[in-house]
Amino acid sequence: ISGYSLVIQARDSGTPPLSSSVTVNVDISDVNDNSPVFTPANYTAVIQENKPVGTSILQLVVTDKDSFHNGPPFTFTILTGNEEEEFTLDPHGVLRSAVIFKHMVATEYVLCVQAKDSGKPQQVSHTYVQVRVIEESIHKPTAIPLEIFIVTIEDDFPGGVIGKIHATDQDVYDVLTYTLKSEQKSLFKVNSHDGKIIALGGLDNGKYVLNVSVSDGRFQVPIDVVVHVEQLLQEMLQNTVTIRFENVSPEDFVGLHMHGFRRTLRNAVLSQKQDSLHIISIQPVAGNNQLDMLFAVQMHNGGFYKPAYLIQKLTNARRHLENVIRISAILEKNCSGLDCQEQHCEQSLSIDSHSLMTYSTARISFVCPRFYRNVRCMC
Repeated sequence: ISGYSLVIQARDSGTPPLSSSVTVNVDISDVNDNSPVFTPANYTAVIQENKPVGTSILQLVVTDKDSFHNGPPFTFTILTGNEEEEFTLDPHGVLRSAVIFKHMVATEYVLCVQAKDSGKPQQVSHTYVQVRVIEESIHKPTAIPLEIFIVTIEDDFPGGVIGKIHATDQDVYDVLTYTLKSEQKSLFKVNSHDGKIIALGGLDNGKYVLNVSVSDGRFQVPIDVVVHVEQLLQEMLQNTVTIRFENVSPEDFVGLHMHGFRRTLRNAVLSQKQDSLHIISIQPVAGNNQLDMLFAVQMHNGGFYKPAYLIQKLTNARRHLENVIRISAILEKNCSGLDCQEQHCEQSLSIDSHSLMTYSTARISFVCPRFYRNVRCMC
Protein backbone atom coordinates (compact mmCIF):
# COMPACT_ATOMS: atom_id res chain seq x y z
CA ILE A 1 0.00 0.00 0.00
CA SER A 2 1.62 3.21 -1.15
CA GLY A 3 -0.30 5.59 1.11
CA TYR A 4 -3.17 6.30 3.51
CA SER A 5 -5.64 9.17 3.73
CA LEU A 6 -6.96 9.80 7.27
CA VAL A 7 -9.78 12.15 8.34
CA ILE A 8 -9.17 13.27 11.99
CA GLN A 9 -11.79 15.07 14.03
CA ALA A 10 -11.23 17.21 17.19
CA ARG A 11 -14.29 17.83 19.40
CA ASP A 12 -14.40 19.97 22.57
CA SER A 13 -16.33 19.39 25.82
CA GLY A 14 -18.62 22.42 25.65
CA THR A 15 -22.39 22.49 25.33
CA PRO A 16 -23.15 21.96 22.58
CA PRO A 17 -19.79 20.37 21.60
CA LEU A 18 -18.05 21.92 18.63
CA SER A 19 -15.75 20.11 16.25
CA SER A 20 -13.65 20.41 13.14
CA SER A 21 -11.87 17.91 10.87
CA VAL A 22 -8.60 17.72 9.05
CA THR A 23 -7.28 15.33 6.39
CA VAL A 24 -3.90 13.75 7.00
CA ASN A 25 -2.20 12.04 4.03
CA VAL A 26 0.48 9.50 4.92
CA ASP A 27 2.76 8.47 2.06
CA ILE A 28 4.74 5.25 2.39
CA SER A 29 8.13 5.73 0.74
CA ASP A 30 9.61 2.75 -1.07
CA VAL A 31 12.75 1.00 0.13
CA ASN A 32 14.77 -0.81 -2.50
CA ASP A 33 14.25 -4.28 -1.05
CA ASN A 34 13.42 -6.25 -4.21
CA SER A 35 15.99 -7.56 -6.65
CA PRO A 36 15.38 -7.50 -10.41
CA VAL A 37 13.70 -10.66 -11.69
CA PHE A 38 14.59 -12.32 -15.00
CA THR A 39 11.77 -13.95 -16.97
CA PRO A 40 12.44 -16.79 -17.57
CA ALA A 41 15.01 -17.53 -14.88
CA ASN A 42 17.52 -18.81 -17.46
CA TYR A 43 17.69 -18.49 -21.24
CA THR A 44 18.50 -20.62 -24.27
CA ALA A 45 19.20 -18.99 -27.64
CA VAL A 46 20.40 -20.00 -31.10
CA ILE A 47 22.47 -18.16 -33.72
CA GLN A 48 23.38 -19.43 -37.17
CA GLU A 49 27.00 -19.32 -38.24
CA ASN A 50 28.14 -16.61 -40.68
CA LYS A 51 25.51 -14.13 -39.46
CA PRO A 52 26.82 -10.54 -39.61
CA VAL A 53 28.24 -8.75 -36.58
CA GLY A 54 25.45 -7.09 -34.61
CA THR A 55 22.87 -9.81 -35.20
CA SER A 56 20.26 -9.83 -32.41
CA ILE A 57 20.37 -13.09 -30.47
CA LEU A 58 18.14 -12.57 -27.45
CA GLN A 59 16.03 -9.98 -25.61
CA LEU A 60 16.37 -10.18 -21.82
CA VAL A 61 13.17 -9.44 -19.87
CA VAL A 62 13.55 -8.00 -16.34
CA THR A 63 10.95 -6.74 -13.86
CA ASP A 64 11.19 -5.21 -10.40
CA LYS A 65 8.49 -5.04 -7.69
CA ASP A 66 9.89 -1.81 -6.26
CA SER A 67 8.59 1.61 -7.29
CA PHE A 68 9.80 3.11 -10.56
CA HIS A 69 12.74 5.05 -9.05
CA ASN A 70 14.09 1.84 -7.47
CA GLY A 71 13.57 -0.30 -10.54
CA PRO A 72 14.44 0.51 -14.16
CA PRO A 73 16.50 1.50 -15.99
CA PHE A 74 18.57 -1.62 -15.39
CA THR A 75 22.30 -2.00 -15.95
CA PHE A 76 23.27 -5.23 -17.71
CA THR A 77 26.71 -6.81 -17.52
CA ILE A 78 28.13 -10.07 -18.85
CA LEU A 79 30.11 -11.43 -15.90
CA THR A 80 31.53 -14.66 -17.33
CA GLY A 81 31.61 -16.58 -20.59
CA ASN A 82 32.54 -13.59 -22.77
CA GLU A 83 36.28 -13.55 -22.24
CA GLU A 84 36.93 -13.39 -25.99
CA GLU A 85 34.30 -10.64 -26.39
CA GLU A 86 32.14 -12.57 -28.83
CA PHE A 87 28.97 -10.88 -27.47
CA THR A 88 27.69 -7.40 -26.62
CA LEU A 89 24.79 -6.48 -24.37
CA ASP A 90 23.11 -3.11 -24.93
CA PRO A 91 21.34 -1.00 -22.24
CA HIS A 92 17.96 -2.39 -23.31
CA GLY A 93 19.00 -5.98 -22.59
CA VAL A 94 19.47 -7.09 -26.20
CA LEU A 95 22.26 -9.65 -26.63
CA ARG A 96 24.04 -9.29 -29.99
CA SER A 97 26.91 -10.96 -31.80
CA ALA A 98 30.28 -9.17 -31.79
CA VAL A 99 31.98 -11.65 -34.14
CA ILE A 100 31.01 -13.90 -37.05
CA PHE A 101 30.48 -17.29 -35.45
CA LYS A 102 31.72 -20.55 -37.00
CA HIS A 103 30.07 -23.83 -36.14
CA MET A 104 33.38 -25.67 -36.55
CA VAL A 105 35.10 -23.41 -34.00
CA ALA A 106 32.57 -23.63 -31.16
CA THR A 107 29.02 -24.94 -30.90
CA GLU A 108 27.99 -23.57 -27.50
CA TYR A 109 28.59 -20.64 -25.15
CA VAL A 110 27.33 -20.16 -21.58
CA LEU A 111 27.12 -16.60 -20.31
CA CYS A 112 26.43 -15.37 -16.78
CA VAL A 113 24.55 -12.05 -16.99
CA GLN A 114 23.91 -9.60 -14.19
CA ALA A 115 21.08 -7.06 -13.96
CA LYS A 116 21.41 -4.16 -11.51
CA ASP A 117 18.50 -1.83 -10.65
CA SER A 118 18.54 1.96 -10.10
CA GLY A 119 17.81 1.97 -6.37
CA LYS A 120 20.06 2.96 -3.46
CA PRO A 121 21.57 0.67 -2.45
CA GLN A 122 21.37 -1.19 -5.75
CA GLN A 123 20.00 -4.72 -5.92
CA VAL A 124 21.33 -7.28 -8.40
CA SER A 125 20.29 -10.61 -9.85
CA HIS A 126 21.83 -13.10 -12.25
CA THR A 127 20.79 -15.37 -15.09
CA TYR A 128 22.55 -17.87 -17.31
CA VAL A 129 22.26 -17.69 -21.10
CA GLN A 130 23.11 -20.73 -23.20
CA VAL A 131 23.85 -19.78 -26.84
CA ARG A 132 24.11 -22.55 -29.43
CA VAL A 133 25.84 -21.97 -32.77
CA ILE A 134 24.19 -23.93 -35.58
CA GLU A 135 25.05 -24.38 -39.24
CA GLU A 136 23.90 -21.71 -41.63
CA SER A 137 20.72 -22.06 -43.66
CA ILE A 138 20.88 -24.74 -46.36
CA HIS A 139 17.27 -24.61 -47.64
CA LYS A 140 15.66 -21.80 -49.58
CA PRO A 141 12.29 -20.50 -48.37
CA THR A 142 9.26 -21.62 -50.35
CA ALA A 143 6.25 -19.39 -50.88
CA ILE A 144 2.82 -19.90 -52.44
CA PRO A 145 1.85 -17.47 -55.26
CA LEU A 146 -0.96 -15.17 -54.14
CA GLU A 147 -3.77 -13.67 -56.21
CA ILE A 148 -5.83 -10.88 -54.63
CA PHE A 149 -9.19 -9.59 -55.87
CA ILE A 150 -10.38 -6.22 -54.57
CA VAL A 151 -13.91 -4.97 -55.23
CA THR A 152 -14.68 -1.34 -54.50
CA ILE A 153 -17.59 0.91 -55.37
CA GLU A 154 -16.37 3.60 -57.77
CA ASP A 155 -13.26 5.51 -56.60
CA ASP A 156 -13.76 4.95 -52.87
CA PHE A 157 -11.24 2.35 -51.64
CA PRO A 158 -10.14 3.16 -48.06
CA GLY A 159 -7.17 0.78 -47.92
CA GLY A 160 -6.28 -1.91 -45.40
CA VAL A 161 -4.96 -5.47 -45.11
CA ILE A 162 -5.78 -7.31 -48.34
CA GLY A 163 -4.00 -10.65 -47.92
CA LYS A 164 -1.11 -12.58 -46.40
CA ILE A 165 1.83 -14.36 -48.00
CA HIS A 166 2.30 -17.95 -46.85
CA ALA A 167 5.97 -18.97 -46.80
CA THR A 168 7.87 -21.80 -45.08
CA ASP A 169 11.46 -22.90 -44.62
CA GLN A 170 12.84 -26.36 -43.82
CA ASP A 171 15.58 -24.82 -41.67
CA VAL A 172 14.00 -24.90 -38.23
CA TYR A 173 15.62 -21.75 -36.85
CA ASP A 174 15.35 -19.55 -39.94
CA VAL A 175 13.50 -16.28 -39.44
CA LEU A 176 11.74 -15.15 -42.62
CA THR A 177 11.48 -11.50 -43.62
CA TYR A 178 9.41 -10.02 -46.43
CA THR A 179 10.28 -7.03 -48.62
CA LEU A 180 8.56 -5.05 -51.35
CA LYS A 181 10.35 -3.23 -54.16
CA SER A 182 10.70 0.40 -53.17
CA GLU A 183 8.92 2.00 -56.13
CA GLN A 184 5.69 0.13 -55.28
CA LYS A 185 5.57 1.38 -51.68
CA SER A 186 3.46 4.38 -52.67
CA LEU A 187 0.51 2.01 -53.26
CA PHE A 188 1.24 -1.08 -51.15
CA LYS A 189 3.15 -2.16 -48.07
CA VAL A 190 4.28 -5.57 -46.84
CA ASN A 191 4.75 -6.34 -43.14
CA SER A 192 8.34 -7.53 -42.97
CA HIS A 193 7.62 -9.99 -40.13
CA ASP A 194 4.37 -11.78 -41.02
CA GLY A 195 3.95 -11.17 -44.77
CA LYS A 196 0.65 -9.28 -44.53
CA ILE A 197 0.00 -7.10 -47.58
CA ILE A 198 -1.50 -3.67 -47.00
CA ALA A 199 -3.01 -1.54 -49.75
CA LEU A 200 -3.14 2.21 -49.33
CA GLY A 201 -6.28 4.19 -50.13
CA GLY A 202 -7.37 5.33 -53.57
CA LEU A 203 -6.32 2.36 -55.74
CA ASP A 204 -7.29 2.74 -59.39
CA ASN A 205 -9.06 0.10 -61.42
CA GLY A 206 -6.68 -2.43 -62.96
CA LYS A 207 -4.05 -5.10 -62.37
CA TYR A 208 -0.97 -4.71 -60.18
CA VAL A 209 1.97 -7.12 -60.13
CA LEU A 210 3.89 -6.76 -56.85
CA ASN A 211 7.62 -7.38 -56.64
CA VAL A 212 7.71 -9.17 -53.27
CA SER A 213 10.47 -11.40 -51.95
CA VAL A 214 11.04 -13.54 -48.84
CA SER A 215 14.47 -14.02 -47.26
CA ASP A 216 15.85 -16.31 -44.57
CA GLY A 217 18.97 -14.17 -44.21
CA ARG A 218 20.95 -16.16 -46.77
CA PHE A 219 18.57 -16.96 -49.62
CA GLN A 220 16.11 -14.52 -51.17
CA VAL A 221 13.16 -15.91 -53.15
CA PRO A 222 10.70 -13.89 -55.29
CA ILE A 223 6.96 -14.37 -54.74
CA ASP A 224 4.28 -13.94 -57.40
CA VAL A 225 1.65 -11.56 -56.01
CA VAL A 226 -0.99 -10.20 -58.39
CA VAL A 227 -3.66 -7.71 -57.28
CA HIS A 228 -6.83 -7.16 -59.34
CA VAL A 229 -8.82 -4.02 -58.50
CA GLU A 230 -12.37 -3.72 -59.85
CA GLN A 231 -14.30 -0.50 -59.36
CA LEU A 232 -18.05 -1.03 -59.62
CA LEU A 233 -20.82 1.44 -60.40
CA GLN A 234 -23.68 2.40 -58.08
CA GLU A 235 -26.07 1.50 -60.91
CA MET A 236 -25.19 -2.17 -60.38
CA LEU A 237 -26.88 -2.21 -56.98
CA GLN A 238 -30.30 -1.85 -58.61
CA ASN A 239 -29.75 -4.98 -60.70
CA THR A 240 -28.23 -7.44 -58.26
CA VAL A 241 -29.15 -11.02 -57.48
CA THR A 242 -28.08 -12.95 -54.38
CA ILE A 243 -27.16 -16.62 -54.35
CA ARG A 244 -27.24 -18.13 -50.89
CA PHE A 245 -24.96 -21.11 -50.26
CA GLU A 246 -25.41 -23.80 -47.63
CA ASN A 247 -22.78 -24.88 -45.07
CA VAL A 248 -19.74 -23.00 -46.34
CA SER A 249 -17.46 -20.40 -44.78
CA PRO A 250 -16.28 -17.36 -46.74
CA GLU A 251 -12.67 -18.60 -46.66
CA ASP A 252 -13.63 -22.05 -47.96
CA PHE A 253 -15.72 -20.50 -50.73
CA VAL A 254 -12.88 -18.20 -51.79
CA GLY A 255 -10.15 -20.83 -51.55
CA LEU A 256 -12.00 -23.90 -52.84
CA HIS A 257 -15.05 -22.92 -54.88
CA MET A 258 -14.93 -19.36 -56.19
CA HIS A 259 -13.00 -19.95 -59.44
CA GLY A 260 -15.03 -23.03 -60.40
CA PHE A 261 -18.37 -21.51 -59.46
CA ARG A 262 -17.59 -18.27 -61.29
CA ARG A 263 -16.83 -20.22 -64.46
CA THR A 264 -20.05 -22.26 -64.17
CA LEU A 265 -22.06 -19.13 -63.36
CA ARG A 266 -20.73 -17.33 -66.43
CA ASN A 267 -21.85 -20.21 -68.63
CA ALA A 268 -25.29 -20.11 -67.01
CA VAL A 269 -26.17 -16.40 -67.12
CA LEU A 270 -24.08 -14.73 -69.84
CA SER A 271 -25.94 -14.38 -73.13
CA GLN A 272 -22.91 -13.15 -75.08
CA LYS A 273 -19.17 -13.57 -74.57
CA GLN A 274 -18.78 -9.79 -74.31
CA ASP A 275 -21.06 -9.64 -71.23
CA SER A 276 -19.34 -9.19 -67.86
CA LEU A 277 -20.05 -10.98 -64.59
CA HIS A 278 -19.36 -8.84 -61.49
CA ILE A 279 -19.18 -10.44 -58.04
CA ILE A 280 -19.87 -7.46 -55.83
CA SER A 281 -19.61 -8.98 -52.36
CA ILE A 282 -19.79 -12.12 -50.28
CA GLN A 283 -20.68 -12.18 -46.62
CA PRO A 284 -21.93 -14.67 -44.02
CA VAL A 285 -25.59 -14.79 -43.07
CA ALA A 286 -25.95 -13.93 -39.40
CA GLY A 287 -26.89 -16.81 -37.12
CA ASN A 288 -26.12 -19.78 -39.38
CA ASN A 289 -23.52 -21.31 -41.67
CA GLN A 290 -24.92 -19.83 -44.88
CA LEU A 291 -23.16 -17.43 -47.22
CA ASP A 292 -24.58 -14.76 -49.53
CA MET A 293 -22.90 -13.87 -52.82
CA LEU A 294 -24.09 -10.66 -54.45
CA PHE A 295 -23.55 -10.29 -58.22
CA ALA A 296 -24.71 -8.43 -61.31
CA VAL A 297 -24.23 -8.97 -65.05
CA GLN A 298 -23.30 -6.11 -67.35
CA MET A 299 -24.16 -6.21 -71.05
CA HIS A 300 -21.49 -5.44 -73.62
CA ASN A 301 -23.27 -2.12 -74.40
CA GLY A 302 -22.94 -0.96 -70.77
CA GLY A 303 -26.42 -1.71 -69.42
CA PHE A 304 -27.32 -4.40 -66.88
CA TYR A 305 -29.54 -7.45 -67.08
CA LYS A 306 -32.61 -7.23 -64.87
CA PRO A 307 -32.75 -9.47 -61.79
CA ALA A 308 -35.85 -11.32 -63.02
CA TYR A 309 -34.02 -12.37 -66.18
CA LEU A 310 -30.98 -13.54 -64.22
CA ILE A 311 -33.11 -15.51 -61.74
CA GLN A 312 -34.81 -17.34 -64.63
CA LYS A 313 -31.39 -18.25 -66.03
CA LEU A 314 -30.17 -19.37 -62.61
CA THR A 315 -33.25 -21.48 -61.96
CA ASN A 316 -32.78 -23.33 -65.24
CA ALA A 317 -29.08 -23.95 -64.50
CA ARG A 318 -29.38 -24.67 -60.77
CA ARG A 319 -28.55 -28.37 -61.13
CA HIS A 320 -25.29 -27.55 -62.93
CA LEU A 321 -24.40 -24.89 -60.38
CA GLU A 322 -24.92 -27.31 -57.51
CA ASN A 323 -22.34 -29.63 -59.03
CA VAL A 324 -19.84 -27.09 -57.69
CA ILE A 325 -21.44 -26.08 -54.36
CA ARG A 326 -24.79 -26.55 -52.66
CA ILE A 327 -27.21 -23.63 -53.09
CA SER A 328 -29.74 -22.81 -50.39
CA ALA A 329 -31.72 -20.11 -52.26
CA ILE A 330 -31.64 -17.65 -55.16
CA LEU A 331 -32.87 -14.28 -53.93
CA GLU A 332 -33.96 -11.14 -55.67
CA LYS A 333 -36.29 -9.97 -52.94
CA ASN A 334 -35.84 -11.33 -49.44
CA CYS A 335 -39.08 -10.79 -47.51
CA SER A 336 -38.54 -13.58 -45.02
CA GLY A 337 -40.59 -12.95 -41.88
CA LEU A 338 -42.73 -10.19 -43.44
CA ASP A 339 -46.45 -10.82 -43.85
CA CYS A 340 -46.80 -9.49 -47.39
CA GLN A 341 -47.06 -10.88 -50.91
CA GLU A 342 -43.93 -10.99 -53.05
CA GLN A 343 -45.10 -8.26 -55.46
CA HIS A 344 -45.69 -5.94 -52.51
CA CYS A 345 -42.19 -6.28 -51.10
CA GLU A 346 -39.82 -3.39 -51.70
CA GLN A 347 -36.09 -4.02 -51.29
CA SER A 348 -33.25 -1.55 -51.05
CA LEU A 349 -29.57 -2.44 -51.08
CA SER A 350 -26.79 -0.34 -49.63
CA ILE A 351 -23.03 -0.80 -49.78
CA ASP A 352 -20.62 0.37 -47.10
CA SER A 353 -17.44 0.79 -49.12
CA HIS A 354 -15.49 1.83 -46.00
CA SER A 355 -16.32 -1.42 -44.19
CA LEU A 356 -14.14 -3.91 -46.05
CA MET A 357 -14.20 -7.66 -45.51
CA THR A 358 -11.01 -9.57 -46.33
CA TYR A 359 -11.24 -13.32 -46.87
CA SER A 360 -7.67 -14.52 -47.13
CA THR A 361 -6.41 -18.00 -47.99
CA ALA A 362 -2.96 -19.24 -48.93
CA ARG A 363 -3.52 -18.81 -52.70
CA ILE A 364 -6.47 -16.42 -53.11
CA SER A 365 -7.66 -13.38 -51.19
CA PHE A 366 -10.97 -11.63 -51.81
CA VAL A 367 -11.62 -8.12 -50.50
CA CYS A 368 -15.11 -6.66 -50.82
CA PRO A 369 -17.41 -4.06 -49.21
CA ARG A 370 -20.08 -5.01 -46.70
CA PHE A 371 -23.65 -4.78 -47.98
CA TYR A 372 -27.00 -4.31 -46.22
CA ARG A 373 -30.39 -5.42 -47.50
CA ASN A 374 -33.51 -3.62 -46.26
CA VAL A 375 -37.04 -4.84 -47.09
CA ARG A 376 -40.50 -3.56 -46.24
CA CYS A 377 -44.10 -4.35 -47.07
CA MET A 378 -45.93 -2.02 -49.44
CA CYS A 379 -49.34 -3.76 -49.16
